[in-house]
Amino acid sequence: MRGDDIQQSAMFSYLSPEQRVPADHPLRAIRRICDKVLAQLSDLFATMYSEIGRPSVPPEKLLRALLLQVLYTVRSERMLMEQLDYNLLFRWFVGLNMDDEVWHATVYTKNRDRLLQADVARNFFALVVAEAKQLDLMSDEHFTVDGTLLEACASLKSFRKSEGGDKPPVDDPGNPTVDFHGEKRSNQTHASTTDADALLARKGAGKEAKMSYGAHVLMENRNGLVADVEVLQANGTGERDAALVMVEAIPGDHPVTVGADKNYDTKDFVAEARNLKATPHVAQNIHARRRSAIDGRTTRHAGYAISQIKRKRVEEIFGWMKTVGGMRKLRHRGLHLVGWMFTFAAAGTIWCACGTWPPQVLEGMYEE
Repeated sequence: MRGDDIQQSAMFSYLSPEQRVPADHPLRAIRRICDKVLAQLSDLFATMYSEIGRPSVPPEKLLRALLLQVLYTVRSERMLMEQLDYNLLFRWFVGLNMDDEVWHATVYTKNRDRLLQADVARNFFALVVAEAKQLDLMSDEHFTVDGTLLEACASLKSFRKSEGGDKPPVDDPGNPTVDFHGEKRSNQTHASTTDADALLARKGAGKEAKMSYGAHVLMENRNGLVADVEVLQANGTGERDAALVMVEAIPGDHPVTVGADKNYDTKDFVAEARNLKATPHVAQNIHARRRSAIDGRTTRHAGYAISQIKRKRVEEIFGWMKTVGGMRKLRHRGLHLVGWMFTFAAAGTIWCACGTWPPQVLEGMYEE
């Protein structure tokens, strides 16, 4: 018998968002660890707010919502609030009841400075990494470093001479026509009027130059999880500088191996890595005019070949962060804020690696 397509509005609901989320939904495991991490940040949150005045939106809910934005590729904070208004899964994860009012998108704008000054993203990321280590999911001996370019929230039209000068008449104030032909432009003589921290950079010879930031990752080789991140200006040497900073920050004084591509095959980087008790498993960059800094003392070991295979997994991290995490085209400006967002998105990559975790670990997190 065919049913009638009739919708009757109901005044009451006897089901909570908790009951509507399946027991084996992946977000349940993420919510469990996320709550544990946020509980450890409670003292930090207490120092961020005044003891008088109206109660604010809890920072725990703000961060859970931002994590959903990363995990579900929500392109803006206004779209995030729209999803939070009618999406029961999002409401459950953030901690809102069915009838709770959703806050305005400008709440993030007003709280952003507070979150930046307290360096919440770095502390949140560090606790997520510590949780993964406690579950024995991360190696403490074998790592990989690499970097990528993030396209800044600034166009080439904003890249103008630093000293100014006479400007041609503007035909369209909203989107003026600019002719760059025959003009030599460099980061030494020009700067972006939209984002002063963004620099002109390109991936390689023959590639187009864009306003960019340099994002760098330290990956552990066991499960391909992010162990550390750094965001610097795209100045050409940032990859190796950031790699040494992250290698130096590896806890413990035991020897480690660090895999990398051929861009790290320089005498300075290899020598400095060895000074930090890190064996550089760098891909050899052999040309007719130069000699590789990596010789047979390193390449003859079986571990070197393994590192060369494992190091390619770092591209999966960058691929996920750009396609899913929303880092391909930045929505924020300024080195500090871009670094904050990239660090927070890096924590999301660890959550999404749940599929690689041992089944017994997942079962333990799903248990009530």
